[in-house]
Amino acid sequence: MTPDALPPAPDLARFSGFADLYDASRPTPPARLGRWLARYAAVERPAVVDLGSGTGLSTRWAATWAASVIGVEPNADMRAVAAARPVDAVTYTDGTSAATGLPDASADVVLAVQAMHWMEPTSTLAEVARILRPGGVLAVVDADWPPITGSAEAELAWVALHRRVRVLEARLARGERGAALCAPVAPDDPELIHDDLADPHLHRTMPGGTRSWAKREHLARMRRSGHFAFTRELVADEEVPGDAASFVALLRSQGSFQHLVKAGLSEAEIGVPELVAAVDAAYAGVAGPVTTGFAYRVRIGVTAR
Repeated sequence: MTPDALPPAPDLARFSGFADLYDASRPTPPARLGRWLARYAAVERPAVVDLGSGTGLSTRWAATWAASVIGVEPNADMRAVAAARPVDAVTYTDGTSAATGLPDASADVVLAVQAMHWMEPTSTLAEVARILRPGGVLAVVDADWPPITGSAEAELAWVALHRRVRVLEARLARGERGAALCAPVAPDDPELIHDDLADPHLHRTMPGGTRSWAKREHLARMRRSGHFAFTRELVADEEVPGDAASFVALLRSQGSFQHLVKAGLSEAEIGVPELVAAVDAAYAGVAGPVTTGFAYRVRIGVTAR
């Protein structure tokens, strides 16, 4: 693909300014998923490329089962946080999913963890096919939100705030400000017609012309691309320590939430105090160790050998 044919660069500013919060709050996939991917690639310790590596969470996770990992991340803020947490056999490079700058057939496994929905699919899949060696594996890894808490009340509070954030971003995109921007969200708001917690980027309206792609279509796009001899979806889950504070911090680490803060909205206008009150109340009655569960959907494609 020539430079003139490359898709527009993503809105990198959307991912700046909260890298430390992101790194401290986000989960990493289950260890067993790495072993599965290595087996699909038929390499005990594969060479891995991590697209949209962000603060290096997924890159460092991959280093636990890979021989080497290259994190490809265009956002300088997130890449700096990643570089400040060095791990053996891990390097980071400035690049995009459509133009990694890496050699042909240089990867056994390519990852896109919580990132593929920000990548233009056609150019990304072509670049993945170029850098994968024969029999190589693409793994698109997404966690469902909200995480699993065992509390309907806590998760309903997340859903309510997520819906408000979605509508507020759409209002910003339409140029609404002041009282109109911060007005209550009606249950039948048109922006909520396609709202789906398993696929929050389905038909989403965001300010500044920012574009994302529905997660539910990842596997179909991989199949249609013609780059893969085998595709399928895997499911996995992981349970980790987690409390009310980490639950709220995870929501604060969402790019959509952070975009509203950058636009000048206060946490009260966004609805955070109501979330905190509901979550604190839900967790107050929990006895014994407190944990959080994460459910993952993993779409994989294996190139022809």
